[in-house]
Amino acid sequence: MPAEKTARVRKAVPAKKSVPAKTSAPAEKAASAAKSASAAKSAPAKKAGAAPAKKAVTGTAKKAVAGTAKKAVTGTAKKAVATERIAPAKPPRNESHTALVRRARRINRELAEVYPYAHPELDFENPFQLVVATVLSAQTTDLRVNQTTPALFAKYPTPEDLAAANPEEVEEILRPTGFFRAKTKSVMGLSKALRDDFGGEVPGRLEDLVKLPGVGRKTAFVVLGNAFGRPGITVDTHFQRLVRRWEWTAEKEPDKIERAIGELFPKTDWTMLSHHVIFHGRRICHARKPACGACPIAPLCPAYGEGETDPEKAKKLLKYEKGGFPGQRLNPPQSYLDAGGIPAPPLGVPASTSASPEPEPAAPTSPPSASPAAPATGSPSRGTG
Repeated sequence: MPAEKTARVRKAVPAKKSVPAKTSAPAEKAASAAKSASAAKSAPAKKAGAAPAKKAVTGTAKKAVAGTAKKAVTGTAKKAVATERIAPAKPPRNESHTALVRRARRINRELAEVYPYAHPELDFENPFQLVVATVLSAQTTDLRVNQTTPALFAKYPTPEDLAAANPEEVEEILRPTGFFRAKTKSVMGLSKALRDDFGGEVPGRLEDLVKLPGVGRKTAFVVLGNAFGRPGITVDTHFQRLVRRWEWTAEKEPDKIERAIGELFPKTDWTMLSHHVIFHGRRICHARKPACGACPIAPLCPAYGEGETDPEKAKKLLKYEKGGFPGQRLNPPQSYLDAGGIPAPPLGVPASTSASPEPEPAAPTSPPSASPAAPATGSPSRGTG
């Protein structure tokens, strides 16, 4: 029995000695925990070390993005400013006739506000003077015609007088207008027709006017609209150019343009519509260098950008009263003078190269006393001015 107890005790002793081995597990766990803690501590250190780099990269990226965004915003802002300044309106594809009518009439209303003083730009006192002046205006400016007709009408005041004139004397008077021989033949021929066929009076019907030598539909409508108060559309070079730029019509022949535009406006608007469009074509919407940047109807114009868009440069392209220069009439209407218009000079007045945008002599700031009196009536022509 003692031996068995001793054996059991001996067997138990190792078991008791194994307890420290068991107790070493927590130590290992503690060591493991310490290592883990060290690893955990070192991990944040690594993360902490990586974070600044990441932040740096992120910061750089953000700055780069911000810079790009700023440039984009700046570019957009600049475009927005430009668009806000002038936002040309492109007509939609397949624009309906109703939409075209509305757009065309809106442009005409705007032009009426820009040129409330629009008027015929040929000086005349009666229908005979108007029809002769309109025929003479072909291939020259109204200014040159207005400078020439005072001497012509002073010597030949009636159709009978001009019909019986010496052609060489008439040619000499008309020489400044260019093509003076052909023009002499035309005005003397129409004077003879008026004398022989119409009792010395200018007829007030289109079909009669176009029978006169040198008189076509354009000239006839000028006379009808401005001497007789009968509506007509004057399709001169300015009118043709602008209605195509505004995409009112794609027609190129004057007769077809006349019909196409006539469908967009009531007849009562035809005469003043012609004045508005021709005024705008002579002053702002030029053939070679349109002053787009100074155009008051630019937001409505589908052709904006064909000319100079810089406002300051565009202002230098303005002509006549819009640019502070003389007009084409020696005796313009009072409304034109009230709007800042300057009368044209008579023929022979020394030119002021710094005052006039045209090759013709420039005008003084006040009407010359030698200018013959004329009513505030007249007509637009095909003049290149």
